[in-house]
Amino acid sequence: VNISILIVAVVIFLLVIHHNFLSLSDFLRRELSDPSPLGLQPIDFIPAAPQRLTDERNDKEIPVVIAASDERLGGAIAAMNSIYQHTRSDVVFHIVTLNDTVDHLRMWLRSTPLKNMRYRILDFDPRVLEGKVQVDPQKADTFKPLTFARFYLPTLVPHAEKVIYVDDDVIVQDDIVELYNTPLKPGHAAAFSDDCDSTSSKVAVRGAGNQYNYIGFLDYKKETIRKLAMKANTCSFNPGVFIANLTEWKLQNITKQLEKWMALDVVEELYSKTLAGSITTPPLLIVFYKQHSSIDPMWNVRHLGSSAGKRYSPQFVKAAKLLHWNGHFKPWGRTASYAEVWEKWYVPDPTGKFNLIRRHSEAYEAK
Repeated sequence: VNISILIVAVVIFLLVIHHNFLSLSDFLRRELSDPSPLGLQPIDFIPAAPQRLTDERNDKEIPVVIAASDERLGGAIAAMNSIYQHTRSDVVFHIVTLNDTVDHLRMWLRSTPLKNMRYRILDFDPRVLEGKVQVDPQKADTFKPLTFARFYLPTLVPHAEKVIYVDDDVIVQDDIVELYNTPLKPGHAAAFSDDCDSTSSKVAVRGAGNQYNYIGFLDYKKETIRKLAMKANTCSFNPGVFIANLTEWKLQNITKQLEKWMALDVVEELYSKTLAGSITTPPLLIVFYKQHSSIDPMWNVRHLGSSAGKRYSPQFVKAAKLLHWNGHFKPWGRTASYAEVWEKWYVPDPTGKFNLIRRHSEAYEAK
């Protein structure tokens, strides 16, 4: 009898331990409220996989990072919708935004057909960039802190081995698992689409000169740049769509390297001010000089926003796996080529705010 009682007591004790362990594990999985040291605050997460993915799906979780500013929120929504509708894979969106956009974003995501998407909202604190970015006081309104979110990928998705980063002005027309499976060479922390690849070089902007190589982004008159011994005619790459190997990223301290070149520019003004005008691309070009892999050019068919004219045939646009409206002519505002393709994936704003912005932009363009 005593042995039986002892056995029952041990079994009960083990069951209690097991229950407490499961509860703790569940808590750790769901607890996302602790702020990170970089001011990237997780806010929201939908952990349940959509029902449509339960059959014949790719079980690999694919993290996709996208920045979502309030004035361009419709672009991010359309991009995510196009990715979500084209894949059977378990995609989780890590949406980086500013605090005043969170409520608007959450309301939009809860609308059909986006309510079953898996997502995580991260509040980006612009103070992270203090001392690292030189902002022209006369152009302070044009400064977009979220463009630097891609520099902090390991903090955004701390437990992932690989992530996909996409800009908000893209539409995906194929299963993004193919892009995720892009092979990276040993020692490479990222794969980009080179500006001299077969698709972009055929439609290079006429008269743009050196906009598609390093001299268009860096000031080669500065000694600091010359000492790097980077050839000025080296083909640049587009950082609007890329794959990151976060294991290599952490090993090589890529974020710290990027911040170093950001801070140096504040002191020495190392970026070119003639052609490209970008303050996000130059640090990436320096850190990844001849140290990056390439993605399939069809996964970043760009320049759709370079002008209002159509640079590609309808057949080519249909065959493209990812369309990118980089440039001034965005499909949600100004007249842009193939805006009707973007419209297919746009989900109307339930608050009407973004629709109002679009109407104002179109009216301005008409004048």
